[in-house]
Amino acid sequence: MILNVEGLTFHYPSNQVLHDVSFSLEKGECLAVLGTNGAGKSTLLKCLTKILKPQEGTVVVSDQEVKKMTANHLAQKVGYVSQYNPMTRTTVFDAVLLGRKPYIRWEATEADYEMVDQTLEMMGLKDYAMRYTDELSGGEYQKVVIARALAQKPELLMFDEPTSSLDLKNQLEVIDTIKKVVKDSGISAVVTIHDLNLALRLASKFIFLKEGNIFAAGGKEIFNEENINAVYSVPVQIQSIKDHLVVIPH
Repeated sequence: MILNVEGLTFHYPSNQVLHDVSFSLEKGECLAVLGTNGAGKSTLLKCLTKILKPQEGTVVVSDQEVKKMTANHLAQKVGYVSQYNPMTRTTVFDAVLLGRKPYIRWEATEADYEMVDQTLEMMGLKDYAMRYTDELSGGEYQKVVIARALAQKPELLMFDEPTSSLDLKNQLEVIDTIKKVVKDSGISAVVTIHDLNLALRLASKFIFLKEGNIFAAGGKEIFNEENINAVYSVPVQIQSIKDHLVVIPH
């Protein structure tokens, strides 16, 4: 088991966001966390990565409790891609090299540079290595951000709305990239996402959050009209098109 979450509870002074959230993830699995705005999706990821400190519950990654791990040790185990990643004036190579920071003591080594080269190759970014990140399209830059997280050699990747603000082509490319990374690298992923159809394309396991609680969890069997209507207050139809489940709002 790569990730085990038990009884996770988080609240701000005037607002409870998560309540008694528990789930687990095996190696090589991809989990999509779904729900409306304000359901607690992003907060959940931040609690899993020590950005926020939950009031109750435990988070265990590779048999190690996250709250007892140093920042460097956690970064070697978990790669986190936030929803907002501002561009800076740096080359793609140097941007991805930042992912090696948890391993660098004094200066980058040949092994670090080799890892960056391998990651760029895996992500199809080899020809972009010397281009500046602020000259890239949104989809290209999102792939660089994913590459930076991959360069950490994590066992678990977490993505907060990786397709937000992207057009349809780039949404599909990013989703397919995450799927390929999980399959080829044998790592696991937790992804928060709004688009139910993209989630179905990406993940094998799903959680529906509603008002900070897990409303439903499991495989594609939880994608039914009753659950989606209850979570989103939108009536839908579920159809199978070319062996793909598709959610169609009324």
